[in-house]
Amino acid sequence: MMAETFGMTRAGETVTRYTLARDDLRIQVIDYGAVVTAIEVPDREGRRANVVLALDAVEGYETVSPHFGAIAGRFANRIAKGRFTLDGTTYALPINEPPNTMHGGPEGFAKRLWQAVDVDATRVTLRRRSPDGEEGFPGALDVVVVYSLPEPGTLRVDYRAVTDRPTVLNLTNHSYFNLAGEGTGDVMGHIVQVFADAYAPTDATQIPTGVLAPVAGTPFDFREPVALGARIREGHEQIVLAGGYDHTFVLRGPAGTLRPAASCLCEASGRRLDVATTQPALQLYSGNNLDGSLVGPSGCTYRSGDGVCFETQGFPDAPNHPNFPSTVLRPGETFTSSTIYRFSVN
Repeated sequence: MMAETFGMTRAGETVTRYTLARDDLRIQVIDYGAVVTAIEVPDREGRRANVVLALDAVEGYETVSPHFGAIAGRFANRIAKGRFTLDGTTYALPINEPPNTMHGGPEGFAKRLWQAVDVDATRVTLRRRSPDGEEGFPGALDVVVVYSLPEPGTLRVDYRAVTDRPTVLNLTNHSYFNLAGEGTGDVMGHIVQVFADAYAPTDATQIPTGVLAPVAGTPFDFREPVALGARIREGHEQIVLAGGYDHTFVLRGPAGTLRPAASCLCEASGRRLDVATTQPALQLYSGNNLDGSLVGPSGCTYRSGDGVCFETQGFPDAPNHPNFPSTVLRPGETFTSSTIYRFSVN
């Protein structure tokens, strides 16, 4: 394990970068936002590359990052109109994607300094206390995220949280993958499979309607491997609303058990990613809002479609949809979830 100063926040806090390695896999994590800034893996010729989009400096993560590699919370994804009711009390959250709250608000977990503990060559544990009322959410929440490399080619992310008051919680890692290598262009040719038979259509503000629709016969059918971009320009209403894919898929099998969520293959490089999770859902996001204004470590700009996210999580806006799996966490309970990213070469 290597620890080094990555920079300083605008508030004068030192940000540290941790490098973990096992065999051919190397990852880098900073304690600001618990951000994964690099995942380096070889291609079929043994050439190494960083396969996640990133930024060079703390300032970018503070001001312009679209959650590159960060832990999104206290509630990942969207909450409609920044409001929810829990046990008869209505809570108002800051609106940062009008008219909704996105990824926990403008000062969510991605914008906070975490504390690194229990660090070694293949593991870093990051924790923070989110105080009662932070970004409008009730309850003081103690959160732990563990990044580890338990075996060759495998990155595991484990989450744990407890609260002193009833609250809502949804956590995910928001890495944007490009298996050809960061800064090499779009990922529309990546071959994607999602282990889901249904998805959650949204309204015009990308809030789920509450209906869970079958993927069959739609551009959302990734039950068999298909190029990410094969149907992304179809005139399907949901594709038009989101400008591509930014939708929740209902994963097969019981939540709480580790099971396949998605796979992704870059045929040119041979790099393959397999995702497994205990979470009930996967948000597939095709980087629609990347507009060329951000420059990665490669020195290249990031444009729409230059990365794809596989965000394992609870359902968006779940506090406002009684038919969705609950995201409520109560005192005496412990929230846990795990996601595994397994890299290999075809």
